[in-house]
Amino acid sequence: MNKKAVKIFLFLFSICLIAKAQTNYHSYVDPKIGTQGYGNVIIGPSCPFGMIKPGPDNSKTANSGYKANPKLPLIGFSQLHVSGTGGGAKYGNISVMLFASNQDEIEQSSLIKDEKVALGYYGINLIKGDINVAITTAPKTAFYKFEFKNKSEKALKIDAGAFLNEGKSLSEEEAQFFIGSEIEIISDHEVIGHNSVRGGWNAGGPYTVYFYATFDQPFENFSTWKGSTITANQKLQYNTGEKTGALLHFKKSGSSILKMKIAISFISTAKAKQNLVTEVRHWDFDQLLKETEQRWEQELSKIKIDEKAPIEHKKMFYTGLYHTLLMPVDRSGENPLWKSDLPYYDDFYAIWDTFRSSSPLLTLINSERQTAIVNSLLDIYQHDGYMPDARSGNSNGRTQGGSNADVVIADAFAKGLKGIDYNLALKAMIKNATVSPGGNEEKEGRGGLQDYLSLGYISDKYPRAGTRTVEYAYNDYCIAQLAKGLGDSTNYYCYKKQSGNWKNLWRDIENNGAKGFIMPKDSNGQWIDSISCTLNKKTKVPFDPTNNVAGECVCWWCGFFYEGSAWDYSFYVPQNIPELIKYTGGAESFKSRLDTFFNKNLYDVSNEPDFLTPNLYHWIGRPDLSSQRINEIIKKEYNSSPKGIPGNDDSGAMSSWLVFHMMGLYPNAGQNYYLINSPILKESLIKLENNKSFKIIAKNLSSKNSYIKSATLNNKPFTHTWLTHNELVNGGVLVLEMSDKAGDWGKNVVPPTQE
Repeated sequence: MNKKAVKIFLFLFSICLIAKAQTNYHSYVDPKIGTQGYGNVIIGPSCPFGMIKPGPDNSKTANSGYKANPKLPLIGFSQLHVSGTGGGAKYGNISVMLFASNQDEIEQSSLIKDEKVALGYYGINLIKGDINVAITTAPKTAFYKFEFKNKSEKALKIDAGAFLNEGKSLSEEEAQFFIGSEIEIISDHEVIGHNSVRGGWNAGGPYTVYFYATFDQPFENFSTWKGSTITANQKLQYNTGEKTGALLHFKKSGSSILKMKIAISFISTAKAKQNLVTEVRHWDFDQLLKETEQRWEQELSKIKIDEKAPIEHKKMFYTGLYHTLLMPVDRSGENPLWKSDLPYYDDFYAIWDTFRSSSPLLTLINSERQTAIVNSLLDIYQHDGYMPDARSGNSNGRTQGGSNADVVIADAFAKGLKGIDYNLALKAMIKNATVSPGGNEEKEGRGGLQDYLSLGYISDKYPRAGTRTVEYAYNDYCIAQLAKGLGDSTNYYCYKKQSGNWKNLWRDIENNGAKGFIMPKDSNGQWIDSISCTLNKKTKVPFDPTNNVAGECVCWWCGFFYEGSAWDYSFYVPQNIPELIKYTGGAESFKSRLDTFFNKNLYDVSNEPDFLTPNLYHWIGRPDLSSQRINEIIKKEYNSSPKGIPGNDDSGAMSSWLVFHMMGLYPNAGQNYYLINSPILKESLIKLENNKSFKIIAKNLSSKNSYIKSATLNNKPFTHTWLTHNELVNGGVLVLEMSDKAGDWGKNVVPPTQE
């Protein structure tokens, strides 16, 4: 072999070694995690923040359209889903189903087997007809590959009238209601149509999903239907307010593998076709799958964790990061309501869930994306009148507690995100705080605002009065901080004062050895000791701090608290935890209160109001106890199984909580620091957008050595139990020396409270 050949060989060999050494982080994602139990995570493929989310439907009432039960027949593959949500389902529009029969019937379903799931891929065998189905996706286009194994009839149904959670009466307030549909055969390769629906969890207005579908083989005959009437060879079933669809039969002599691309749009069928042509010009399924994997790899590789970490930890971490990047959905260029140069995002489902950890995580690893999301919130404010606390199907709603887009903006400002009109943002926040939305107070803005402004709290006249009062107080704090940063002293002092309104519902009563709780009060300032029931035969039930009557005594949305009790919400003062500690009787009383909360299982891991609470030991100089609680929660409640998420993932909220804590960090959303805890991972490297990186090393970490003995930041002793955002984004190395015993680290300093 000559020298030139040797050089070429060595070069190619080195390239192979490098390729082999590279980690494919997307391979650690297991989309099955959270698809059983309460997680409600989508199992079908998606791109990061992708608009189309195709996947299997076997339950019309399931939030994701899917239940992991092989005894349930599959009814189709629809093109839109939400991930991790609770309450009434949304979407499930434009369903596709395969069958191997020459009989034209609208109802087609099949039991399934051999389910195969990976990032960007879903595969299944339809037992009826022995048909293999594989799905991958671009941001707005789904790519299906069907293999008809018995090589007999090859038929496909497109149901333009399909959607999830169909309501039968207006009393079903979280149901979706059919408006209309249309389908048209435009060639022997192409089908177009649309589906119009309203309602769903957010009680939203009408939305229309348009589609364009094309096949790599011609269909030789077809039928279409309207209502229950099937008509052969009728190309158009126009919209008359009835459900429509098409049944397509392909040539038996053709390939046993049939491919379909289907794109959606919220604008028109022409726009749907444009989306398809722009995104997927080829018919190579594997090529698109690789492109989707690379889209995810680009996002997931922004955090690199210890290569020697247990495979379960790798799966938990990267699947958690994957879940965080599924929603909200990037629909820029797909807003049917107004034209704008600003980005457009939808399916904030809901900010009440995601502001606490998902938004801060995105700020850390993709601030450009978070800036686009914030600008979308402001664009919605300018055209719809309010920023959403939740939004889906181009409609605001539901607002569960506070006006928490305020926190998202405050977090962006505190962490220095550029390219946002913060003066406009302040106006949007002040509108939330001063202008009652009227009418449906669950749609947007602040419900019960009249009470809040006149009484300093929300009385029992309004639902979720406790939740709203404490959350509005924190929202006001966020307004104050932005006003201060913009030099607006009048609004700063006004909203800083209002940020103490939580105290107006603080009652000095005892429960389980703790004193002082957020409790209900009427508009005359009188404390309320019992709640009138409307859902059962009891006329009144005593109201104590452990009792959340929502869903049992009164409707789910009608309780004093939302998804929590007085124990949960009496810890929610993120703007001034030292003041909260004083109200509870001081540091020792606060420690005892936290211990009781966790030891007596009053803590609810499955809902967001408790996200920050395990970290509160930091404020009494006991970060070791914060770490202990967090590690116990993760060990008990999270794992890499299909039931590995303890509650509704809520658009990645539960997952982002896990991602932060596995690294040993957690944000106090709306403020510019991250609390430091004992990591689950020995090493984490965050690749920052300024071409710097921040590394966290837990030296000597083990199941025994789970306490932080000391810390250094860039080789200098570090005694703070928190990092500022600037310290993190400036890059460097945080080394945590781990020990089997809690030492003095963090005992003499507590996290900051911004005035």
